[in-house]
Amino acid sequence: MIPSPFKYGKLVDKSHFVNREKELALLHHNFNSGLNTILISPRRWGKSSLVKIAAESFAQNTDVRFCFIDMFNIRSKEAFYETFTREVLKVSYSKWEERMEKAKEFFKHLIPKFTMGNDPNADFSLTFDWHEASINPSEILNLPETIAKAKGIKIVVCIDEFQNIAFLKNHIDFQKKLRAHWQQHQIASYCLYGSKRHMMTELFERKAMPFYKFGDVLFLKKINTGHWVDYIVTQFRMTYKKIHIDDAAYLVELVDNHSYFVQQLSNMAWFLTDNICNKAIINDALFDLMNQYDLMYQKDVDGLSNSQLRFLRAVVKGEKQFSSKATIDAYNLGSSANVARVKKALESKEIVDVYRHSINFVDPLFRRWFEYYYSEK
Repeated sequence: MIPSPFKYGKLVDKSHFVNREKELALLHHNFNSGLNTILISPRRWGKSSLVKIAAESFAQNTDVRFCFIDMFNIRSKEAFYETFTREVLKVSYSKWEERMEKAKEFFKHLIPKFTMGNDPNADFSLTFDWHEASINPSEILNLPETIAKAKGIKIVVCIDEFQNIAFLKNHIDFQKKLRAHWQQHQIASYCLYGSKRHMMTELFERKAMPFYKFGDVLFLKKINTGHWVDYIVTQFRMTYKKIHIDDAAYLVELVDNHSYFVQQLSNMAWFLTDNICNKAIINDALFDLMNQYDLMYQKDVDGLSNSQLRFLRAVVKGEKQFSSKATIDAYNLGSSANVARVKKALESKEIVDVYRHSINFVDPLFRRWFEYYYSEK
């Protein structure tokens, strides 16, 4: 049985990566030049895969090391410091004995305690005396620069879901501490990326915030339909099936060019196709996917207020002037102040994405599901 030619739900390799040539070139340039980069886009648009593939272009260059940290489950400064130190040491030194030896050399005031797993070269953890670390975290935060200078290498620290820093206690002071150290680094550089666009924009675009103007800010755009069509048609053909370019474009536009859902819907349509895929098969694939997500989407809707539901109906209908009297009256939204509250609540719930005065569903499949079941209620 031929495996599916479409990939989603995990970091993809270059064979499944579509376009992004400009973004890859910029990341490669910044990584090579030691410049900081901030990458912002909604969830599942391919940020993590983009950074990974950009880093892989340095695979033959042992003078550049990439440290990857995911802040998704980090909820304390202590956890951040531990993860940060562990991952920087891991990419800098391959043997656990060397990591311990160098830790003693680089940490003059802090003494990390190492715990080894079954494979100490891959599985180890460390802790600090947190009273001492909270007073003077400089040795931790300067570790990438310290090691880079000592080894004559470049270190790029890549931190995913960076917006979660806002969930840490006294997070503004903590951001100030990070910025004060990292902005002085000349060899080590940082790539900070996240999926909650409104939170990331707040962190890096507001003048009052510590990370304002920390580096190049790249807002990831959707991949255009033409590139998706070329990819889909090629993937079908490679597995001895066919899809016309117009039908491939129809598939892409059904899920609003969203990277994850284009791959997922393509996979479902491919699975349902014996020889030639057409719009009828694509529509069947769409309904199969909506049924798969039905319980989750119903739970999301059950948690919405009536005002929020009515606001989403306005989004589905293509309304643009949400605070106008005509829209407020047509959808019974109460007042312009209530519209602002509803919009902010839906953005916080990651139901809608507000970008440059445009409001769209974060999840295009949820939009289709909502339109089918709720738009007229």
